Amino acid sequence: MKDLQHLIDNNAAWAKRIKSKDPQFFVKSARRQTPQYLWIGCSDSRVPASQIIDLPPGEVFVHRNIGNIVADTDLNCLAVIQFAVEVLEIRDIIVCGHDGCGGIQAVLENRPYGVIDNWLSDIQNIYRRHTAQLEQLSFEDRCARLARLNVIQQVRNVGNTAIVQHAWQAGRALSVHGWIYSLSDGTIDDLNVSVNSIQALAGLAVE
Repeated sequence: MKDLQHLIDNNAAWAKRIKSKDPQFFVKSARRQTPQYLWIGCSDSRVPASQIIDLPPGEVFVHRNIGNIVADTDLNCLAVIQFAVEVLEIRDIIVCGHDGCGGIQAVLENRPYGVIDNWLSDIQNIYRRHTAQLEQLSFEDRCARLARLNVIQQVRNVGNTAIVQHAWQAGRALSVHGWIYSLSDGTIDDLNVSVNSIQALAGLAVE
């Protein structure tokens, strides 16, 4: 069996650093989580939510999957959204895709991967709707463009969940945002597709 002691040692060193800065951090954190944001991102190991927006543990409630997809059949994702909105009462939901996404590339390469093919069907549908536009681009630009189109669609999907719709109908201050993270330089691009009401969602164009 592989020895993972180096990870245990890393954890001990990390916990020590946190406590040196704030001796009561873990005591306070253990009492209750009060994150301000829900992050729906890709499972890609290069896109760790809290780190890339430089926030400590406890500030971001996170859901990740391949391709940062919000599907109405994914009870895991819907449960996360419901808990974040109704229990934690977060005010901002961030859908964050990224350049160089393996899920996006899998759709564009159109090769069979097995179970993941079913999971990526939503992105495949986005690609079909924009085939004429995307096929004019180089493969790299096609990947980047489809990643952005996917984020916009997932912002719409979040807004269309009964959870978010009910929150808006109740007058809750709740916004959904779409971002893209760049692996090449570590920066975030705000796609300016934020919505905070049923009316704003209706006006969101999925390009």
